[in-house]
Amino acid sequence: MGTLLSYSGLSTKIRAMQSQLMTKKQYQEISQMESVSQIVAYLKKQPGFARLWADLDENALHRGDIEKLLTHTIHQNFAKVYKFANPSQRTFMDLYFKRYEIAIMKDCLRKVFDGSGEGLDLSIFKEFFDKHSRLNIDRLSGSATVEEFVNGLKGTEYYRPLSKISQEYKPLLFDYGMALDQYYFANIWSVKEKLFKKRDLEEIIKAYGNKFDMLNLQWIYRSKKYYHMAPADIYALLIPVRYKLSAKVTAALVEAPDETDFRRVLDTTAYKKRYPELTPDKLEEYYNRNLRNILESESRKYPHSVIMIYSYLYHKEHEVDCLTTAIECVRYGLSPAETMEYIQRN
Repeated sequence: MGTLLSYSGLSTKIRAMQSQLMTKKQYQEISQMESVSQIVAYLKKQPGFARLWADLDENALHRGDIEKLLTHTIHQNFAKVYKFANPSQRTFMDLYFKRYEIAIMKDCLRKVFDGSGEGLDLSIFKEFFDKHSRLNIDRLSGSATVEEFVNGLKGTEYYRPLSKISQEYKPLLFDYGMALDQYYFANIWSVKEKLFKKRDLEEIIKAYGNKFDMLNLQWIYRSKKYYHMAPADIYALLIPVRYKLSAKVTAALVEAPDETDFRRVLDTTAYKKRYPELTPDKLEEYYNRNLRNILESESRKYPHSVIMIYSYLYHKEHEVDCLTTAIECVRYGLSPAETMEYIQRN
C-alpha cells in the first residue's frame, strides 16, 4: 500500500505527460512539410510543445538552435517529473540524470577534438544544470584543450576516470566517450542494491541488465567487423556487467574467429530465443526494440514502480530523436515515405 500511495500522484502526472507525446499520425503530417520552419510552427501548436515554445520565432531559428531546443524539452520534462517525485523516486532520477551530464561532456569533448578553438554555447541548458549538476558547463564548454577540459572536472565524480586514461596513453575522442559510458553503467550496477529495494530493484535489474547485455553484443560485433580489434582490446571496451550473457558466452563471442562463429554463439543466447529473427547485423535494431518492449510491458504491469519513470523518460528522448531525424529529412528534401522510413528506424 505504501508503494502504491507513494507513486499514485506521480503516475497520474506521467500519464498526462505521456498523452502529449507525438503520435505516428503527427509524424506523418510532419513528413509532408516543405521546410523546417513549418515543422517548428507545427510543434508550437502541439500540447507537448505549446507552452514551452510559445514565444519562439520559427523563422529566426537555425538548425543548431532547434536541436538544442528539442534536447532542452527533455530537460524541461525531466524537471516536471522531478518536481512531483518524492525523495526515493528522486534517487533514481538523480542516477538517471548522469546520462545528461555525459551527453554534455561528450559534446564539449567533440568540440575540443574538432580543433576549431571556438567555445560551445550551452547557455540554454545552464539553469537546468545549475540546479541538478555539479558540472561547471561554462568552464567545460569553453575548454580549448583536453587537459583544460579534464581539469575542469576536478571536484566531480568524472575527474578520476578521465584523468586516469590520459596518464596511461594518448586517448582519442572515442576513448573518452567509452570511459564516460563505462563509468556510468558500472556505477548504476554497483549502487543498485544500496539505493533500491523490492519491486524497484527488480525493475532496475531487468531494464539495465538487458540494456547492458545488448550494448555489449553490439560493441563486440562492431569491434570485430569494422575495426578488426584483438580480443584483449575488445574486453577492455565491455561494460563490466553480466546479466543473461555469462562470462563463458561473452568470451566465446569476443574470441569468435569470424562472423559465422559469432553468429553461432549468438544463436545460443537468451536474446536469440526471445527474438528468433535476431542476426548480428540487426543487433542495434533489436537493442532498441528489446529495451522499448521491456519498458512498455513492465510499466504497464507495475505502474507504481521506478520503471514507470524510466519508461517515460526513454519515450521522451525517443521522441526527440525522431523529431531530429524528421527535421533533417525535410531539410534535405526527402519524400514523405523516405522520411517516415528513417523515423521508424529509430
